[in-house]
Amino acid sequence: MPSLLLVNGPNLNLLGSREPEVYGATTLADIEQRSIELAAELGHELDCFQSNAQHELINRNQRAAADRSNLSF
Repeated sequence: MPSLLLVNGPNLNLLGSREPEVYGATTLADIEQRSIELAAELGHELDCFQSNAQHELINRNQRAAADRSNLSF
């Protein structure tokens, strides 16, 4: 099953609670859950990651690249 990574950056953890009249009531967890379900329906595995720290986003992307290079087909 192909694996995908969804990376969400700063402040997206506040979706649903920060100014819901502007941004709506849907939370990041809601979006991630629906994305995971949709990916599964399409035959993919989805890993979601969110951070407010740029270095954590970079580390997660680099770890995904390293993990991919260690795969055997």
